[in-house]
Amino acid sequence: MSTSSADPTARPGTSPAAASPSGGAAPGPRAARGSHPFARFVLVRLSIGLLLCVGITVLAFVLTHSVPGDPVAANLGDRAQNDPAAVAAFKEKNGLNDSLPSQYFTYLGNLLHGDMGTSQQTHRAVWDDLGDKIPASLELALFAIVLALVIGVGLGIVAAVTRNGWPDRVIRVVSLAGVSMPVFWLAQVAFYLFSFKLGWIQAGGRLSPGAIPPDEITGLYTLDSLLVGDTGTFGEAFSRMILPACVLAAFNIGVLTRFTRAAVLEALGNDYVRAARAKGLPESTVIRRHVLRPALTSILTVAGLTFGGMLAGTVLVENVLSWPGLGQYAYKSALNLDLPSIMGVCLFVAVVYVVINLLVDLLYGVIDPRIRLS
Repeated sequence: MSTSSADPTARPGTSPAAASPSGGAAPGPRAARGSHPFARFVLVRLSIGLLLCVGITVLAFVLTHSVPGDPVAANLGDRAQNDPAAVAAFKEKNGLNDSLPSQYFTYLGNLLHGDMGTSQQTHRAVWDDLGDKIPASLELALFAIVLALVIGVGLGIVAAVTRNGWPDRVIRVVSLAGVSMPVFWLAQVAFYLFSFKLGWIQAGGRLSPGAIPPDEITGLYTLDSLLVGDTGTFGEAFSRMILPACVLAAFNIGVLTRFTRAAVLEALGNDYVRAARAKGLPESTVIRRHVLRPALTSILTVAGLTFGGMLAGTVLVENVLSWPGLGQYAYKSALNLDLPSIMGVCLFVAVVYVVINLLVDLLYGVIDPRIRLS
């Protein structure tokens, strides 16, 4: 009989060589890779996002200052721009006498302290101007993306399930029409038909002239009016948002419909979907549990780019429909060659893209664990 006693903490079938010198089990492959793979996944994505933001500042600054045109002539009157003293004072005040790298590092240093410069058209801090304009565009974009997701994803699923049937053919024609129509043309036609000719929908501004906005809490009129219980202001703000939101959503509904149809069709061809149907599961359960989840990665990618594109693409819609948001501010800044304002708008839209793509990457990891472990 052996005189050695068995270790009561050892697992059955574990050899002594697999034990650590302290008597504990050796770390397995999961422990060797790290016990928090999702945290590591998030850290990597955050680092990439930070590097992208720095690169965006360089690219936006160089491109903005490469635009042909003279900011002195655009911002000073005819008399002032013929006065050498006034021109010299303007260049000195805005740092136009320094070299481009020196201007960039000065701008970056100010940006790190929360200073985006002073707008040459409003003579206010660009940060304050953006704070006034962003809520209007954000409210419009949020409503439009919800509308686009609900309609676009729904139509895409119906088209995929009824492949080559009459609903699929009709939906494909409608989505192609939505993708093909220029936004500025659609905005003009919608305004003339539904607002001017038929009078069904009010358009022009977030509220009617003379109306008192709700107490500012978030800057979103519909949400703020609900928070203070002002249903009248909510109804007016919501009704005036319908037309521009539908115009913004039209193109994106077409894009989301086509991408959702392709993603769902790809998922429907998998063996596990056929196995689920062979088990006798209802079709709605098969679509919800076995088709939508693998298709969500493609849909999320398009939805993220769509939301960023809405914020960047509101310029034409806001000008045609007189919506006082970021797009109208960017248009006026471009006309006046207001470089600090243009830079502020570019950086905001770029940061929105970076943040949305980061959120999409994180949602990938939540939906598919293989992505965060890769």
